Amino acid sequence: MNRIPSLIALAVLLAAPAAAEMKTLNGAGATFPYPIYSKWFDEYHKVKPELQINYQSIGSGGGIRQVTERTVDFGATDGPMTSQQQFKVDGKIMHIPTVLGAVVPAYNLKGIEDLKLSGPVIADIFLGKVTRWTDPAIAKLNPGAALPDAAITVVHRSDGSGTTYCFVDYLSKVSPEWKSKVGLATAVKWPVGLGGKGNEGVAGLVKQTPNAIGYVELIYAKQNDIAYASVLNKAGKFVKASIDSVTAAAAGVKMPKDFKVSITDADGEASYPISTFTWLLVYEKNAGDKGPVLKDFLKWMLKDGQPMASALGYAPLPGSVNAMVTKAIEVVK
Repeated sequence: MNRIPSLIALAVLLAAPAAAEMKTLNGAGATFPYPIYSKWFDEYHKVKPELQINYQSIGSGGGIRQVTERTVDFGATDGPMTSQQQFKVDGKIMHIPTVLGAVVPAYNLKGIEDLKLSGPVIADIFLGKVTRWTDPAIAKLNPGAALPDAAITVVHRSDGSGTTYCFVDYLSKVSPEWKSKVGLATAVKWPVGLGGKGNEGVAGLVKQTPNAIGYVELIYAKQNDIAYASVLNKAGKFVKASIDSVTAAAAGVKMPKDFKVSITDADGEASYPISTFTWLLVYEKNAGDKGPVLKDFLKWMLKDGQPMASALGYAPLPGSVNAMVTKAIEVVK
């Protein structure tokens, strides 16, 4: 009569070790790569069901802060940590490139499907110097376009952001006035405009505000069906953001050992000028068994994860960079 309860008790005891083996990694940071990271973490969980990877899409500034405070196992950013930020870290943090993406000038203009802009004009719009869509500087780049005689509503990020870092990195290269007045950081003092939290917030504001312009990662423009401008590159060609044009921007990159590199305003006729790598922030030495778990995921990401990038609008790592990263992560422990 006691046989059934005994069997149940045995089953519970046998299941207990399996439940105890469940592992968790927690990360936070950039909204820019959130779509591909969500895909990767979901797919990796199918491969390693005993591991759950949780990720908070809170912006690069938040990711840097949390990984510095060690409240997460890894961070994520589209703007490399500064020397000052890394000085505050208790241990060595590695910048691990994951994919490449594009920041696009997303706009809401009725009847304008192919807006063309140059870096200096974009800078002047965000400086508050070009205030109407019929401004001669915009009209000159778009001959024959029925630009509305309306005020420009500027939308920017309200939070610390790697998307912002990429955007203002580009503007600092093409506009001396931007460089001197606003500068380069994950968070800057915006001369004009409305603030939105995350790529999601900026995309939402642009979509609901007629005559608005903002900047978002390419996938957010595509997912929200928002038009985005072609940008005049260094070679004098108007280029629209795409996987091919982002890949072209990275073609001539000389990757340093710390992987902290800028590819905005790159050479080449096919290069999209507001392109960037995005990075995971990983400690070289990790608590407990976190190191091997992280390393296993990174190896999977570099081999099996890369082919998934293109479907979500990201460019996979160039082969030479992938090889460098694969070698570098061996020190994670």
